[in-house]
Amino acid sequence: MTFSGFELLKNALNGGAGWTPHWRKAQPKAAYDVIVIGGGGHGLATAHYLAKEFGIRDVAVIEKGWIGSGNAGRNTTIIRSNYLLAGNIPFYELGMKLWEGLEQDLNYNAMVSQRGVLNLCHSDAQRDAFARRGNAMRLNGVDAELLDREGVRKMAPYLDFDNARFPVQGGLLQRRGGTARHDAVVWGYARAADRRGVDIVENCEVTGLRQENGKIIGVETTRGFIGARRVGVSVAGNSSRVASLAGLRLPIESYALQAFVSESLKPVIDCVVTFGAGHFYISQSDKGSLVFGGDLEPYPSYAQRGSLAIFADVAENAMALMPMLGRLRILRSWGGLMDMSMDGSPIIDRTPVDGLFFNGGWCYGGFKATPAAGFCFAHLIAKGEPHPAAAAYRLDRFERGCVIDEKGAGPSPNLH
Repeated sequence: MTFSGFELLKNALNGGAGWTPHWRKAQPKAAYDVIVIGGGGHGLATAHYLAKEFGIRDVAVIEKGWIGSGNAGRNTTIIRSNYLLAGNIPFYELGMKLWEGLEQDLNYNAMVSQRGVLNLCHSDAQRDAFARRGNAMRLNGVDAELLDREGVRKMAPYLDFDNARFPVQGGLLQRRGGTARHDAVVWGYARAADRRGVDIVENCEVTGLRQENGKIIGVETTRGFIGARRVGVSVAGNSSRVASLAGLRLPIESYALQAFVSESLKPVIDCVVTFGAGHFYISQSDKGSLVFGGDLEPYPSYAQRGSLAIFADVAENAMALMPMLGRLRILRSWGGLMDMSMDGSPIIDRTPVDGLFFNGGWCYGGFKATPAAGFCFAHLIAKGEPHPAAAAYRLDRFERGCVIDEKGAGPSPNLH
């Protein structure tokens, strides 16, 4: 079925009886040309672009749970390309351009909303840093506006501008940034990949990566062995565990990151706002809930849950920025697993095992990178060489000293 206004009207009149499942419940075949491990946004996007852009349709996406059960459904849905370093700007701008055409490409409403991303500054030094970042963005063809205090007040009059500790002095605005519906993105990619012949195999956990003479030949799963000429690993917070099945030790640590949703309000925040004096970001969903988050947990973990200490820190940041939030009720929170690299930037590269490819280390940038990560990972798997936009994301950059430290936090994953 192709979604259209006509189909919507027809199924509204017949009680929705004409809607069909978005993808098949595929049974695994004995072997595939390519297996992508991980049924989140990145894995499904990789399969979609392998089929659409590179004509490789003998593909299986293997997911240990159900589609979107991992990090894809555990984030705050922000999309942006307001980066500083040369290794990051072209990649995330490719992603932004793909976001802008995503719904037409997938024939699916991913609820992409380019409402703008506003990063607040609270000191002269921070304003200078934002000016530098904005200039770097504009030199690379990315939109950026440096707002003064009154410019920010016009956009977001609800902020506490006269906070004695953290007065709002301005901000860096990317109008093309915004949000997208995380579940819809995953479902849209799954549907599009399925329509091009990709098998999506759910409830199939990978338990081993079989090799012969240094070359991958397939994966061991809870549903038996599945052969493959090429295998792509795209499993977010479980990157280290899956890579260890091939005897690889990655420069990655996994941490839990919490997010929170409030009760529904009338429209109050019409863009994404980030607090410059602490790690806090907030937006409003289409249902009226405020969605916000902050820092990750300070210790490595594979648990999809957080601690009260981080919740208290997020609440303090929220009150410093918007005191009116103190009257708000929090409905729920959740935790996702962040695979934090040593420099805070991702890895898209071949591994020392022939035919085994890796996509991970996304830190805080996983969701916003979904289209670009899928496209570049598909390019790598199909052609055996990195896409120009992801050329800096090599696995050996730590050995060569060519790190991409966007935050300037040094070689400590939990500080990124």
